[in-house]
Amino acid sequence: MTIALIATGGTIACTTQEDGSLVPTVSGQQLADSLDADIEVIEFRQLDSSSITLEDLDELLATVHELLHRAEVEGILITHGTDSMEETAMALSIFDPGTKPVVLTGAQRSFDHPNGDGPRNLQDAVALIKQAQPGVFIQFGGMTIPARGARKNHTFHLNGFESMPVGEGSIFPLPLAALAQHPVAILAAYPGAEAVLVDAASSHFAGLVIEGLGSGNMGAGMGEGVARALDAGISVVVSTRVPYGKTSLAYGGAGGGATLADKGAVNAGEFRPGQARILLAAALATGTPVVKVFETAVAPKQYAR
Repeated sequence: MTIALIATGGTIACTTQEDGSLVPTVSGQQLADSLDADIEVIEFRQLDSSSITLEDLDELLATVHELLHRAEVEGILITHGTDSMEETAMALSIFDPGTKPVVLTGAQRSFDHPNGDGPRNLQDAVALIKQAQPGVFIQFGGMTIPARGARKNHTFHLNGFESMPVGEGSIFPLPLAALAQHPVAILAAYPGAEAVLVDAASSHFAGLVIEGLGSGNMGAGMGEGVARALDAGISVVVSTRVPYGKTSLAYGGAGGGATLADKGAVNAGEFRPGQARILLAAALATGTPVVKVFETAVAPKQYAR
């Protein structure tokens, strides 16, 4: 049996240049050479993950699905930058056929760092794949994190990811569809934010994610822009810049979450803007009602014995 390693770049593949900058220069084969397993390498990209586009994700999704249907492939290991690992993991999870493990890993330290964390993360990822648990996971810093609800929570700690309590979706997997045809922008609210960015984005994007204040609020000016976007048929999801807790869309007023929810804005719940963007793009790409991709399956009621 074979593990397919798809190399996309990221810090795990970076080396230090003469000017001190980090650039992805290390091939997937060089990463695979340190692993005690039968590895098939796919040299997919050499990018900082902040540069990965929806077009890149569409191609990656197609590659993963093709590999998963090969009987000799026991699982897929994706080496990836940490900046957007949570977005790629979410995209893979949304369309995952669910028969084999797909594991993303990377590093906070470069390939040539004297105490790099990449080798351990790679070895842990291979060990996780060999457990043959279906699903999409991030393996990082000794932690196994489900793709749905994953979030990078520190810029340099070696265990820099966590799992948000987003609950389970009831409609996944969705049929594979091209995300790039349905671009989504993330716009940050701040005290007194005006409508100008919302109005400009509404002409160029199929959907908007608002990184709201508090439980999902924004100033009156920005709220009026979002209302216009909703009236124009633009899908809008409201998340929050607060690290923890759900958005509730409870407040009134022109920028209040409740007012915008009444006009059709969708509550992101525990999803933060990065993964909310991917969910919204997937809903638009597949023709799924946006509210459905953010719904959480109700857990069965537990009774004391």
